[in-house]
Amino acid sequence: MKQKIIYFFIAILCSFSSYAQKNPDAIVGQWMSEDNNLKVEVYKDGTQFKAKVIWFDDSDDKNKPWNTRLDEKNPKAALRTRKIVGMEVLSGLTYDEDDDEWVDGVIYDSKSGKEWSSKVWINKNHQLKVRGYWLVSLFGETMTFNKV
Repeated sequence: MKQKIIYFFIAILCSFSSYAQKNPDAIVGQWMSEDNNLKVEVYKDGTQFKAKVIWFDDSDDKNKPWNTRLDEKNPKAALRTRKIVGMEVLSGLTYDEDDDEWVDGVIYDSKSGKEWSSKVWINKNHQLKVRGYWLVSLFGETMTFNKV
């Protein structure tokens, strides 16, 4: 009986250690926003992680289908003719193993044409949290995504 209890505790400890293992590539893949209005693909480019738009909800203006919309609010006139679909909206993220999060990124908001600092992490529910902020993380907004 005592031996069964020891094996039980060893199994529990092993399960905790496997959960705690850090995976720099855990954010790679397709993610749908919690509101089901934006789908992005996160990918690795060298040592950095980036994301591009692969779909978004166009119900705000059915005269402009999602796959034809342009980056009209971009402050750089030369970029206003690029399509939003396929556009890189998150760049420069690097994995911080100590904090198990991706930091030092830049996120682009096509609705305003502004760029913000960003960081990303995966919560205990396996959801992707993307925080865009100004100066310090305290002043920002977080979006939640679920793996597709």
